[in-house]
Amino acid sequence: MDNTRLKGKNCLITGAARGMGAAVAEHYAAQGAKVCVADINIEGCEEVVARIKANGGEAIAVKLNVTDRAEVQAAVKATADAFGSLNVMVNNAGINKPLMFLDITEENWHQIMDVNALGCLLGMQEAAKQMIAQGKENGPYKILNVGSILSRQAFDDVVPYSCSKHAVLAMINGGAKALVDHNITVNGYGPGVVRTELWEQLDKDLVSIGKFEKQGQSMDELAAKMILMKRYSYPEDVVGTASFLASAESDYMTGQLLMIDGGMIMQ
Repeated sequence: MDNTRLKGKNCLITGAARGMGAAVAEHYAAQGAKVCVADINIEGCEEVVARIKANGGEAIAVKLNVTDRAEVQAAVKATADAFGSLNVMVNNAGINKPLMFLDITEENWHQIMDVNALGCLLGMQEAAKQMIAQGKENGPYKILNVGSILSRQAFDDVVPYSCSKHAVLAMINGGAKALVDHNITVNGYGPGVVRTELWEQLDKDLVSIGKFEKQGQSMDELAAKMILMKRYSYPEDVVGTASFLASAESDYMTGQLLMIDGGMIMQ
């Protein structure tokens, strides 16, 4: 693996205490980036940072509730203060809680939309302000939003989540147009069925609402029936695309959502 691909990149990754966020943070650090590992779970962040440092990388941990603008501002400032600048922002934080369509509550809607959509917006805004202040001549800067297969379609048992990930796609498109003159590109990647703690909890929740009969069935059936490559993925399947989008290799890309889903969604 090229350990210099992201050399000179100072990155802030939200939702990075576990799962895909943690995998991306560790992969970025292994490729030479300095990384701020941010999450509401500060203990998890500190564990990720310890692994990065043990492997010779540089990282800091920051506690972050992405729905709180002041905390987002503080995380951006901590990154710039620690490393000298912010070059790459990865809006990865996300939650899900499945309910069948007629059972969706206002609480369920607002909780998911606040973290997944509002949290993404705040991250984009505050990162962009920092990047603009650093000067366009020091770019290009990268903002990456983590979408989903559900940025392209919807399932009846996760409608609020689907709406939030459609919103992420809208922010990729709109943000690219808004920020291009500041030498900031906005792109994203859309994972499919990824075996992480989030999906394992989702799998349990789907059983509890009667969508599936037993744990593991959701991932197995989706792999068999909907994923062209006939398997679900792991965080390691995602990190290469996340690295490409943070690197100079993607400098002539903006407004794009790249799917990493084993051929599940083809559009």
